[in-house]
Amino acid sequence: MERRLTEYLDSLLDLGVPSVDCIVYKDHKMIYRHMNGTSDKEKSEKISPDQRYIMFSMTKVQTMTAIMQLIEQGKLSMEDEVGKFLPAYYNAKVKTEAGEKPLSAPMKIRHLLSMQSGLDYDLNRPGICRVLKEKGNRATTRELVDSFVESPLLFEPGTHFNYSLSHDVVAAIIEVVSNMKFSEYLDKFIWQPLEMKNTFFAKKDNTGTDKLAQQYICNEKGVIVPMDQSCDYQLCDTYESGGAGLISTTEDYAKLADALACGGISANGARILEPQTVERIKQNMLGPAALKEIADNMGRVGYGYGCGMQVFINPEFVNSPAPAGVFGWDGAAASAIQMDTISKTSFVLTMHVRNYGYAYGIIHPTIRDIVFGKSTV
Repeated sequence: MERRLTEYLDSLLDLGVPSVDCIVYKDHKMIYRHMNGTSDKEKSEKISPDQRYIMFSMTKVQTMTAIMQLIEQGKLSMEDEVGKFLPAYYNAKVKTEAGEKPLSAPMKIRHLLSMQSGLDYDLNRPGICRVLKEKGNRATTRELVDSFVESPLLFEPGTHFNYSLSHDVVAAIIEVVSNMKFSEYLDKFIWQPLEMKNTFFAKKDNTGTDKLAQQYICNEKGVIVPMDQSCDYQLCDTYESGGAGLISTTEDYAKLADALACGGISANGARILEPQTVERIKQNMLGPAALKEIADNMGRVGYGYGCGMQVFINPEFVNSPAPAGVFGWDGAAASAIQMDTISKTSFVLTMHVRNYGYAYGIIHPTIRDIVFGKSTV
């Protein structure tokens, strides 16, 4: 595995990718790490082991871990109505050909976890704009999340799959149930137990953040060029996005990946989830129509979708040597986290290239097959 993976990672630099860092754990032991490339716009500084990256949607893995902790403790249920915690959601309406109408049935927690809520990823929706105009940079997570349903849902919850702001809503629910800020909850129940010392929420402008790797974007000509250091999904400084708000390091995320791959317990003995809860995360929650939507709209062929993470359910669809049950997610800057509880193996890949479809269709599946392929682990 090591030679194949190193050769593949190094080949990505020939495609214009500025840097790669990949860590593989097996049963609490780091069995592989390789990094290459540069961290600055001038491409003169080598990336370092503690390099920081905007994690974007890899944040969702932590948000799902947090909500599953609360479900495990009986503080809420997947079948609970969202309005029980966020009353504004009882007023949600759905868009129809005849105009807006009340929902036929309330949105539930499971609809948020499985991206079947009917929300979208429009960051310029009227409610968000209104709250930011009224509250400016001090708007809270709860205020902004409540505003999402000032616009109608795209469909009745549970009827379709649509990647959306659903997990930002989950973060607000975690705040209500725990009576803590989302960041305080993550720090107490995930970051401290796992000794993740370089993970925190982004601010609207990340230019002053030490150790943050230069962010790039693949432009319309397919050329990877530097871009600004901002995070589009960080709506204001006081907003803590459960869907895309974290900055972290490869090392920190590898600790989380290892804990999940090993049934919820870390190398230092900290238990963040019970094994049966991790297995619940891996259960596909999509029906046939939604499975077609995740394949057609996101290119996730062979995958289902569990609690906020893709789950490999049909390796034969893509002739993959990796086993069914591999689960995880990725981020807008092409990073990825994937785990397998059977072999207790995981990998985390960090990159910092936006709008790079090649990562999701080719790079991540290739690394998946190298790391989890039955002949290599």
